[in-house]
Amino acid sequence: MPQVIEIDSAEDPRLADYVSLREATLRRLLETERGIFIAEGAKVIRRAVAAGYPPRSFLLARRWLADLEDVLAGLEAPVYVVSEELAERVTGFHVHRGALASLQRSERFTVGEVLAGRRVVVLEDLVDHTNVGAVVRNAAGLGWDGLLISAHCADPLYRRSIKVSMGTVFALPWARLSPGLDLVDTLHEAGFTVAALALDKRAVDLDEAGRRVRGRRLAIVLGTEGAGLSPRVLEAADLLVTIPMAGGVDSLNVAAASAVACYALGR
Repeated sequence: MPQVIEIDSAEDPRLADYVSLREATLRRLLETERGIFIAEGAKVIRRAVAAGYPPRSFLLARRWLADLEDVLAGLEAPVYVVSEELAERVTGFHVHRGALASLQRSERFTVGEVLAGRRVVVLEDLVDHTNVGAVVRNAAGLGWDGLLISAHCADPLYRRSIKVSMGTVFALPWARLSPGLDLVDTLHEAGFTVAALALDKRAVDLDEAGRRVRGRRLAIVLGTEGAGLSPRVLEAADLLVTIPMAGGVDSLNVAAASAVACYALGR
């Protein structure tokens, strides 16, 4: 059984993994140095542990001990029990779900393993963790086989990404491309047709794109918020695809666009 420890001081060094969770820049440094990530909420914690990520510790309000008893059973990671007020002081936000866990990071899939699928989503330099988490959830929920992210893309294992993905980031195979690796060449070498979503006069609509890619191994590529895809991707993709819009709106948010494209081109 895990060791349950009551803590009543926000300065307790045993809580170091949970300090300032809202400070994204600080957290990236700390989590990279320690090789950890933070899971928030009982459902997400369950999925992370079930996926095989080793827990370092848990930070729980007392009311969550019984609910997570089956998850904690057999684990050696300490369980720190704190008041919700203390949790807020440590983390920097109201932990309304009352449960956090610190887990060890691991690279569960290689780029090659992700590219063994038939349908993959590729993200080029997205910077918003919420968008990354939403894309992960869309790809998983709509039956795509995996996700590739560029070297400078936001972290799918950042707390906000995990939370928005509803823990599907632990189930969907994903991998990060190495710096300097050409995204489109990598996809072509693996036998994929590359469809890049872009506002471009050369782009075809989803219906036409669906006809062109039917039966092929397909990678859809989405670009960073604002600037969109790089010139290299736009030049080298097999086809450019656009989502027809109305009402004077030129485009959807990248996460919403990923859901539409995954549905329309994944059938």
